[in-house]
Amino acid sequence: QVQLVESGGGLVKPGGSLRLSCAASGFTFSNYALSWYRQTPGKERELVAITWTGGTTNYANSVKGRFTISRDDGKDTVYLQMYSLKPEDTAVYYCNANGPLSSARRNDYWGQGTQVTVSS
Repeated sequence: QVQLVESGGGLVKPGGSLRLSCAASGFTFSNYALSWYRQTPGKERELVAITWTGGTTNYANSVKGRFTISRDDGKDTVYLQMYSLKPEDTAVYYCNANGPLSSARRNDYWGQGTQVTVSS
């Protein structure tokens, strides 16, 4: 059974930091691209950061220099370290796994989401 379980969300003041974690099970984690998305009410889900196998990463322009995505293939976990948080970072954050990258047929798995609220 595939599971992606996010944790680490919460309420933080502007300028603060949070680290989100996403623990995976039920698939070959190391063969998947892993991403963090976020969504606010009335808006489409947007890609925040992605890490490919081999460690290549990409970020949305809005978070470059403030957020860092990383993966631990030994623990089947992906992280999103967030610094210098702004009120506009407030959203539900979702973990995504897409793969296996070696296959033309790919699965797309989602976590349940974790709320991040940046407010004074």
